[in-house]
Order: sequence, then C-alpha cells, then structure tokens
Amino acid sequence: MKALLFITLGFLFASILIYAEAFHWQRIQEMFHFKSFHMFGLLFSAIGTAALGLLLIKRLNIKNVKGESIELKKKPMAFYSNFFGGLIFGAGWGISGACAAPLFILIGFNWKIGLIGVLGALLGAFLYGFVKPKLRH
Repeated sequence: MKALLFITLGFLFASILIYAEAFHWQRIQEMFHFKSFHMFGLLFSAIGTAALGLLLIKRLNIKNVKGESIELKKKPMAFYSNFFGGLIFGAGWGISGACAAPLFILIGFNWKIGLIGVLGALLGAFLYGFVKPKLRH
C-alpha cells in the first residue's frame, strides 16, 4: 500500500514538473538570464510548500509512514561545503539544462541529455563517496 502511495505521489510530482515545463532547458536558461519569473515562481512556491509542511509537522506532531515521530534536527553551518556543492550542482544544472528530478522526465521523453545527466549524477555520487572520507569535517 505504501509503495502505491509513493508511486502515485511520484506521478503527481512529475505531472506538475511537466505541466510547469520545469524539465525544459529553455525555461532554465530564462531563469539563469533573469528573463522570466516562471521558474523562480515554481521554486518559491516549492519553498513555501515545504515551509508550510514543516510547520504542520511541528504543530500537529505528524508521524512518518512507520508511525514514528518526525524529528527535525538543526544542521551545523557548513559554508564551504554548501558553497562548492552549490557551484558544482549549479554548473551541472546549467550545462545539462535539468535539475535532478526532471532528468527522469527527460529520459521518459527519450531525450538523451537526461541519460547523460543521470550518468553524471551517479558518477558524482560515487566520486563523493570515494572522496568524503578524505575531507576535513
């Protein structure tokens, strides 16, 4: 039953991204060139939705799918990690024209850049896993 819920939510999320054209490189290029508010509006609405969701989780003590309380832990500030990670993520986003979630939409539309993006993301994850033990914390 949980799998059906997650698959349904995944289809709904993908539908929103397709309807909003969040997978299309032209929309992303417009955003990076500050020519359109379209993608900024989508991102800001996602931030607002997440903020409202977190507020409801805290106020209503909502449980996770296993029935356990959800603990929201404050993460320590990691300026350099966030800065350089953001630069790498942004460069990949700008080069491929796709964020992580729409990559699978691109594959579904049979656009080769989606497959290249997923392979690049996997390579980056494996590289990070290899380098992480050597990094200072």
